[in-house]
Amino acid sequence: MPENSLAAATGAIAGGFGIECDIQRSLDNFPMVFHDWNTKRLLGVEGDTEEFTARDLKAMPYPGTEEHPATLSDLLELVAGQVPLLIEIKSKRGYDIGRTCSAVRDNLRTYSGRHAVMSFDPRVSRWFASHSPGTVRGLVVTEEGTHGPWGNLRRHIALWHGKPDFLAYDIRDLPSRFAASQRARGLPVTTWTVRSPELLDRARLHADAAIAEGEGIDP
Repeated sequence: MPENSLAAATGAIAGGFGIECDIQRSLDNFPMVFHDWNTKRLLGVEGDTEEFTARDLKAMPYPGTEEHPATLSDLLELVAGQVPLLIEIKSKRGYDIGRTCSAVRDNLRTYSGRHAVMSFDPRVSRWFASHSPGTVRGLVVTEEGTHGPWGNLRRHIALWHGKPDFLAYDIRDLPSRFAASQRARGLPVTTWTVRSPELLDRARLHADAAIAEGEGIDP
């Protein structure tokens, strides 16, 4: 099934699995369940995701399927609290993250199912701490390209600024002294993306939950 599609969510619900999804913002400020900043890889159409309206995006099929990008509202209606939902909000340098956070918050106001938001950008966690303190929020972390004292300092600054309820850590970095120290002080650690039984074993040793796919899913 295409990633982030409603068909994939339906399959996860049928298997009793929680769902991790990604959020991009459309031109008309709808939170879209979509991973990439550009539509070429997933939809075969050249263009920046944020240059299309929600209606435009929903009219584009995933090649070879009857599926198409969905709004967060579509996904919430489908899941309806049946399984937990983990929502990753995408961000980049110079991006108006507040607009996306506000749109996601508005979609979640009346949603009673178990859910959390997370992002690599500590501004997301901090925004929800200030504007929606009841929302569980996480900081996504990778140590790729940021090893050594400077990288460790950056992670501590992101943690201080974001004030997250949990970490979502790159499985390639585990075991990690930083992750272990935060876990020891009571901050839960999830890990991504677990794609093999070997990585699942590593996740069991060094994290509290695995974000997994394919052969990394616990049978």
